[in-house]
Amino acid sequence: MKNLGEIREEIDEIDSQIVALYEERMKRTTEVAEYKISVGKPVLDKEREKEKILKVKELVKDKKNSYDMEELFEQIMAMSRKRQYQLLNWYGQIEEFGFSQVDKLPFITNKVVYQGMEGSYSELAMKAYFGENTNSFHVETWEDAMEAIRNGEADYAVLPIENSSAGIVGENFDLLVKYDNYIVAEQIIKIEHALLGLPESNLSDITCVYSHPQALMQSIDFLEEHKNWKRIKAGNTAFAAIKVLEDKKKNQAAIASIETAKKYGLKILKTHINYSKENSTRFIIVGNQNISLKEAKKVSICFEVSHESGSLYHILSHFMFNNLNMVKIESRPIKDKSFEYRFFVDLEGNLKDGAVQNALKGLMEEALYVKVLGNY
Repeated sequence: MKNLGEIREEIDEIDSQIVALYEERMKRTTEVAEYKISVGKPVLDKEREKEKILKVKELVKDKKNSYDMEELFEQIMAMSRKRQYQLLNWYGQIEEFGFSQVDKLPFITNKVVYQGMEGSYSELAMKAYFGENTNSFHVETWEDAMEAIRNGEADYAVLPIENSSAGIVGENFDLLVKYDNYIVAEQIIKIEHALLGLPESNLSDITCVYSHPQALMQSIDFLEEHKNWKRIKAGNTAFAAIKVLEDKKKNQAAIASIETAKKYGLKILKTHINYSKENSTRFIIVGNQNISLKEAKKVSICFEVSHESGSLYHILSHFMFNNLNMVKIESRPIKDKSFEYRFFVDLEGNLKDGAVQNALKGLMEEALYVKVLGNY
């Protein structure tokens, strides 16, 4: 029997041969890429890859290695494609993705729209980004806001996209796909929920509380201390406050911001009721022009992949190959497709970066659907 040292030496020798052969293969990849560029042939050739997999599996002497060989060559061919996408960039075949860069956000109507009422967190986010004296108006739903910018009634809409405690606002991810609108900026604000009641109310009077579902979720620890309270969902924290104000019932309260209490003359019955002191919400600024600021550092995309083993892995590998930091990934079910999902990814980078272009070029060729949602 060989000792471990001898076996390792033999493995090292085999590995050196594998490295040399891999480098030779990648040289041929360059030649393939140059030919495809010259004749305008796409990088991905699914039929050729299927034929190749079948052939290499037939070469295997020990059939236990058949699956391993398939996986190995899938990886080799994936690396080959990524190298070819890289060469496309080097040869000047750059994908612009339809975006133009600007020094500052342009305004036409000089109006910004947000969902909810005055005093809502969306209004606070709008003021934090655009300033206190911004010309703005509010609408009832998030889709109304998307319609307003699509129709040119406003330049930009402010929409919540995720909360650090309660997670994503799924409907707004879906709206980014449904509408031909684009993310141009983001604004993160700290969330500090308070329990608001009528001026004559006390905490002991409350039996019913209104708020947005996420605000109720973010205040769950406090609400669990009052299990007898009825919890009722509202379209917005400000809507909840107005409901309490208009009903004039001492037993009703709303979960909203301190600014909302000041706005509508409600009494603050309890402060800091959200369970996380670091609770914050990320809002996106959305416009109907596919533009980006020159200093943009984040790219948001969505894509769909075939419903088969390894498809998501192969798509995500484009980010790894191009050394891109993926800071977020979310999935949303695709309407009318049972148990199939659309993926949303945030990457660090700018659409003018070669690495970003290489990765997105690969996605464009290999995914079923790709949309660049914004660079901001």
